[in-house]
Amino acid sequence: MHTHRQAPFFFLSVYSCFIFASCVSAEEERRVRANDREYNEKFQYASNCIMTSKYNIITFLPVNLFEQFQEVANTYFLFLLILQLIPQISSLSWFTTIVPLALVLTITAVKDATDDYFRHKSDNQVNNRQSQVLILDANLTYRIYFQADLLLLSSSEPHGLCYIETAELDGETNMKVRQSVSVTSELGDQNNLSSFNGEVVCEPPNNKLDRFCGTLYWRDKKYTLTNQNMLLRGCVLRNTEACYGLVIFAGPDTKLMQNSGRTKFKRTSIDRLMNTLVLWIFGFLVCMGVILAIGNAVWEREVGSLFQSYLPWDPPVDNFLFNAFLSFWSYVIILNTVVPISLYVSVEVIRLGHSYFINWDQHMFCSQCNTAAEARTTTLNEELGQVEYIFSDKTGTLTQNIMSFNKCSINGQTFGKSVMLISLLFQTKYQRLDFTPFNPLADLDFCFYDDTLLESVKVGDLHTQEFFRLLSLCHTVMSEEKSEGELVYKAQSPDEGALVTAARNFGFVFRSRTPGTISTTEMGRPATYTLLAILDFNNIRKRMSVIVRNAEGRIRLYCKGADTVLLERLHPCNQELTNITSDHLNVTDGLRTLALAYRDLTEDEWEAWSESHRCADKATDCREDRLAAAYEQIEQDMMLLGATAIEDKLQEGVPETIAVLSLANIKIWVLTGDKQETAVNIGYSCKMLTDDMTEVFIISGHTVQSVRQELRSVSLTGRTAACPPSSWSTAHALEADMETEFLSTACACKAVICCRVTPLQKAQVVELIKKHKKAVTLAIGDGANDVSMIKSAHIGVGISGQEGIQAVLASDYSFSQFRFLQRLLLVHGRWSYLRMCRFLCYFFYKNFAFTMVHFWFGFFCGFSAQTVYDQYFITLYNIVYTSLPVLAMGIFDQDVPDHRSLEYPKLYEPGQLNLLFNKKEFFICIAQGIYTSVVLFFVPYAVLSDASQSNGVPLADYQTFAVTTATALVIVVSVQIALDTGFWTVINHVCVWGSLGSYFTIMFALHSQSLFRIFPNQFHFVGSAQSTLLQPVVWLTIALATAICIVPVLAFRFLKLDLKPQLSDTKKRKPVGRSVGGAWRGTGSVSEGRLGARGGSRRSGYAFAHQEGFGELITSGKNMRLSSMALASFASRHSSGWIDTLRRKKHTSAQHLGGVQSSTQLCLWVSSSTLKLLLCSGRLTRYTY
Repeated sequence: MHTHRQAPFFFLSVYSCFIFASCVSAEEERRVRANDREYNEKFQYASNCIMTSKYNIITFLPVNLFEQFQEVANTYFLFLLILQLIPQISSLSWFTTIVPLALVLTITAVKDATDDYFRHKSDNQVNNRQSQVLILDANLTYRIYFQADLLLLSSSEPHGLCYIETAELDGETNMKVRQSVSVTSELGDQNNLSSFNGEVVCEPPNNKLDRFCGTLYWRDKKYTLTNQNMLLRGCVLRNTEACYGLVIFAGPDTKLMQNSGRTKFKRTSIDRLMNTLVLWIFGFLVCMGVILAIGNAVWEREVGSLFQSYLPWDPPVDNFLFNAFLSFWSYVIILNTVVPISLYVSVEVIRLGHSYFINWDQHMFCSQCNTAAEARTTTLNEELGQVEYIFSDKTGTLTQNIMSFNKCSINGQTFGKSVMLISLLFQTKYQRLDFTPFNPLADLDFCFYDDTLLESVKVGDLHTQEFFRLLSLCHTVMSEEKSEGELVYKAQSPDEGALVTAARNFGFVFRSRTPGTISTTEMGRPATYTLLAILDFNNIRKRMSVIVRNAEGRIRLYCKGADTVLLERLHPCNQELTNITSDHLNVTDGLRTLALAYRDLTEDEWEAWSESHRCADKATDCREDRLAAAYEQIEQDMMLLGATAIEDKLQEGVPETIAVLSLANIKIWVLTGDKQETAVNIGYSCKMLTDDMTEVFIISGHTVQSVRQELRSVSLTGRTAACPPSSWSTAHALEADMETEFLSTACACKAVICCRVTPLQKAQVVELIKKHKKAVTLAIGDGANDVSMIKSAHIGVGISGQEGIQAVLASDYSFSQFRFLQRLLLVHGRWSYLRMCRFLCYFFYKNFAFTMVHFWFGFFCGFSAQTVYDQYFITLYNIVYTSLPVLAMGIFDQDVPDHRSLEYPKLYEPGQLNLLFNKKEFFICIAQGIYTSVVLFFVPYAVLSDASQSNGVPLADYQTFAVTTATALVIVVSVQIALDTGFWTVINHVCVWGSLGSYFTIMFALHSQSLFRIFPNQFHFVGSAQSTLLQPVVWLTIALATAICIVPVLAFRFLKLDLKPQLSDTKKRKPVGRSVGGAWRGTGSVSEGRLGARGGSRRSGYAFAHQEGFGELITSGKNMRLSSMALASFASRHSSGWIDTLRRKKHTSAQHLGGVQSSTQLCLWVSSSTLKLLLCSGRLTRYTY
């Protein structure tokens, strides 16, 4: 049935059009008046427009050119161009510089324009998101994102309640409740809203997600506003038909954007090294210019003066010193190709090619959501091959946000099949149970594979039925039934929803509730229980209970909670069953477990406890402690029913991915806003935590001293441990005077998990590693709460998941599954780093070999700045003759196939250690280039100086020497790149041999008589190529020079391959087979059995929300759609203050910092407050969470 539904939420007219300018000065307080645009506009608050683009049509050309000429290389070549326009200085035509410069500027501008175009599209997508929408086929599971920070005025729910999800803010997927101020809760009518003129005075924009302080002034009264009255940008409206709010903060002023951090310009370590090397090369160029200028001065004074009578200096030169000064600048122009402008455009082209390979990779395409991997930047690809630290969110990144009832233990018997076993035997033995013949109210999406449990229910096993009766009663789930049998559960926690759904499918269906009753259908028969009390959950109790009376009048307490707290409250007669159940809990494979128990109460026991509970509830002082004592009194001597095991489903391939990345020496830290117990479970499920870690060491201090003591105790013991921080400890651990201790401890650990951290603290942890470790970091997340971390890391990866697109928009790379990170780093990242390093080494080599010939020639031409080659060869050398082969190598080269990169993660380590291109490798390339230039100049010079043609004409002329040297150069560098290319494609062959062929074609064309007749002043080498290359001695000279250049390289490489081979050489030479794997399994290969089960690890992970439950809310009746009379009957028995109770990681570097061996199997847990003390310095904001 198609129905039209009212818009899920509504912005008041006060901010219905966001056109205000950014606030100029810092605010002291924010004032907003409803329905008074004129009053609000005078404050010039920020608009709701988000802008991440850099240019528009008018500003693009000037701003982009300004940015490009801020690059030292571009400014340098512009300066050279100006010098070439001075006839007294330049011996080269201006086009030798302007052509490549214009090409570089154009290509870069096109790339920047394309990137900004997509930024504009993303901005438009966010800024044009509709606030009011029409819902068809309306159901109760809305997912509407708030676009600004709102003060909740009223809603369609009773008492102005509003259900929201805050996963984009804190990573938590459980529902939370917000409530409007009581005086505005009835403003659900648009007429009433239009007449509302209240004024809000509140704190200025800030990044504190958990705090809001303000006052509402209306009708001469004032009302206190807290965070419980606010709906923040990024929250999702859930299970609420409509709500109405007043915009308080918009656009960049929202708390979400305040936590997003500033967008930083990211550059790779190779970029930074290249900038340093270019400065060194420029210094080398100046030194060569000075040497040749000094030589010119000496030559002009001692020899040049003898030629003045018939070869005078050109004006305005009047002395040898001034001539030497001009000679210096001439040589700067001639020798500038040691810093070739084509280097930068070639780098951009290669990076662009690498980005397309990522986009086109079918192995990173998710067919389920029809999403391909996307390289959102083209500047960081090679950095992917150097990552040492990964910082990952948990919710939605490692997990799917889907909870499933997986196993259970009932009266000492286990039910449920292992997920791995099911995946292996699904087709042959185990089938998913069909509940519909047995239970027409069953949820069709529920999956379970053990039919013995269903049979136990059918035959009427009392323990099994009582087990599921408990699950159907002991919870705070809300239910709505729009049509007969169509049940929709509103669960505060997805865990609770999974448990109630399990009970539903096994015949115990929760149908509805009132403040005093719970209605169920048990094995097809309706049943109603009187709800006497809810003993609500909190993080201290780690359990919840309900006390109910059945139709026969029997009173029973049902309790579920963490086994660590519930098992100690059992009656002594349960000891044997407790031992058996504990054994079952020890093999739950990291599932989220709960123990279940009950206790029968007599009428007298209930009456006595009820009176004490009523007194504690009404107490004005120490109410929380009194209630806790009352709960503790009744939750004793319980009878054990069994235990449940819920799987917080990991994304596909997460354990395998983490295992492979760990073998690649990549450290993985999980930074989550979730609670400690949940994070522990996921740590074991995804194999970050293993049984090799004999102890979980938790950093959980609430003060600076306690956190420092806990950190030092880990360092002193040096034991195998796993150390997680808790909520207060994280903040303390990040203080300036303690961050070094935290870092030394964390970096010695095998895994680090920080829980209950805020978005800003995530970014601070990343910055801490960047500051002290100088390692390449990668942050990956899927929600808006991960944006700050993604922007802070060297590389940001966004998961296009269920928490919106904020993380993707802020990321450098995006895909839909965490497992694709393995291929992104170990294949694309490693190949990109390898290709870029080989490209740079060869590029510097070929240009030094080309340019240094001019330097040697200067000593034989009177230091006159005469060039060896003709100007067209100089212009085309880097653009045509040698550009395509090196580009092809830089784009397509491989050392090993992609599957070998995944099989042997140790192949990734050279990038982390920066072994393939560094200052040492640079000087080796330069030395080889200089050696080649010496051979290319002096071998032809020595041979041709005494050589002659067959007719006796000498070959010792300038043009013959130039053609011979140029031809030898092109052949040598072509042979060299053929040796450097490890993976040949058709494109490589075409580029290498095609470029060599193009050299001869173009050279014969340029030296032809046809062009000479047309342009006699431009082509001076007429006939030189033909006459020179017809001489056998010339080809012998070229062959000799080539052999002298190449043979030492071949000899060195063969010796290195034989005496000291790299792992990639071994993998490349040896065939695929078991013997190869056997030889290298110990050095980081991934075998089939690498992911063994963790065996008997017991995790007390309990399936509850992260804050106090909805118990008081339910029993108060405030969320019930009842008449005023029905509500009145409960008002005197229950407190009205329920809303207030809802407020509550290089080995050497690590050894140097803390003295703890990096191989120690530690896992560090840090909490939000400990992290704050470790991170925050005087210029950082103190943050509580």
